[in-house]
Amino acid sequence: MIETSCDVVIIGSGAGGGTVARELSPLCRDGRRIVVLEWGPRFREEEFTGRELEMAGKLYFESGGFLTDTRDMTCAFGRGYGGSTLVYTGTSFTLPDRVARAWDVPGLDPSDIRTRTEKYRIENNVHELAPDRINENNELFRTGCERIGLTARQFPVNVRDCPGAGVCNLGCPNQAMQGTHRVQLPEAERNGVEVVTHCRVDRIGDRCVEARIEPLPFGLPSPWAPGAYRIRAKVVVVCGGAVNSSALLLRSGLGGRLPALGRYFTCHPALTLIARHDRAITNFYGFPKAYYCDAFEETDHFLLETCMYFPFTTAKNIASFGPPHALFLEDFRRLQMILVLASDRAIEENRIGIDGDGNPRIFYTVTDEVRQSFVAAQRVAARIFFAAGAEYVHVPGASVPVLARDMQDGLEQLITLEEFRLGKVPISSAHMMGGCRMGRSSGDSVTDGRGRVHGVAWLYCADSSLFPGSSEVNPYLTVMALADRVAEGIRNDAAGLFST
Repeated sequence: MIETSCDVVIIGSGAGGGTVARELSPLCRDGRRIVVLEWGPRFREEEFTGRELEMAGKLYFESGGFLTDTRDMTCAFGRGYGGSTLVYTGTSFTLPDRVARAWDVPGLDPSDIRTRTEKYRIENNVHELAPDRINENNELFRTGCERIGLTARQFPVNVRDCPGAGVCNLGCPNQAMQGTHRVQLPEAERNGVEVVTHCRVDRIGDRCVEARIEPLPFGLPSPWAPGAYRIRAKVVVVCGGAVNSSALLLRSGLGGRLPALGRYFTCHPALTLIARHDRAITNFYGFPKAYYCDAFEETDHFLLETCMYFPFTTAKNIASFGPPHALFLEDFRRLQMILVLASDRAIEENRIGIDGDGNPRIFYTVTDEVRQSFVAAQRVAARIFFAAGAEYVHVPGASVPVLARDMQDGLEQLITLEEFRLGKVPISSAHMMGGCRMGRSSGDSVTDGRGRVHGVAWLYCADSSLFPGSSEVNPYLTVMALADRVAEGIRNDAAGLFST
């Protein structure tokens, strides 16, 4: 085993890890050694080909099809230099104050989150798209909303000089997406931080990390030689995302002293709904997410968002076979899509665990509350589609999965809770949250309000695993804001942390 040492090890390079790396990087000027360990590679620019199956296999754990233990929901989370910011569509919300208050974390004030969020809105070039950059798939959503009395709002997105290739979820081929791989990590490296790719972390010991460099067959080579490593560190910051951070701490034996570890997992269960128009529309080309509707966020607990996915992903989201399936796939140019994001409650039983080999498992129950949210959302989305001029709408939770325009008056009877059967309806999620939740004590949480693990003064978490409950909105900027808090706490405690 190769032995080395540093002052700070950061595990993961996404919204959390990239932020912490940049915020701590000035310490390098004082002679501190800071190392970021990233499981995935740093991709060459020419490797972002936009080919769906190829890029899914390279960018996502289990090609984006990580299944929950009951196999009724798929979860997508990325790996690579930049983590999931590599494959994110850039939607950049500020956490609602009411959500921050409901989290009820000592010392975590909503105004503090807002201030830190604004910092990263500016840094990562968050703004609304100009009208001439919005394609017809998005405009039809806005039109449909207006015709049924709803308001469609524009997403703030973190892009720069975006030509609208439409492949955000497969890695931006145009250097437009301003994730940590474009903003925070390069600055951290310029300041002296080392980023070690192709590095899988097995466990955390007493002020040390055990990891392996196992080169993947793509991306730039790791700066470290292949092999097993023990890296001694005065501070360890875990930023592997909700699933991998929780699994790592469980593999490291912390579950006994922290009964909440891995628990209270939430994830924005999602449905992709598809409509077919009687003509071709601009859908695949152009930025995929321009509008959302939050009219039902507080009452029925769901968001509606524009989206446009790729042929394989679209095919798996159509819950039918034969002619009904072919009706939507025979001419992709006619398709309009809406994404439904449900806000689930954080319950103890929904959790991250590990199998006998230490690999993560997701134990998750889609509750009746979430199913009811999906029923209400499907009815609203169908009305939006038809109001926008669609001739057919695919509704996976309806008694008839393909609804024609002349059936729209019967949506209440066709789309019911009884018809929403788990296993039949293709549910997915891309926003994993919780598992290392912030809170008051080791009895009901894993860290304090600054991300420090209870009872372990040198160990921190700084990613979406910190969320005590659902963010209710896309969590990207909230992760960065919390990671900024964690880094600030480490800097403030530097004298004590680095003197040991």
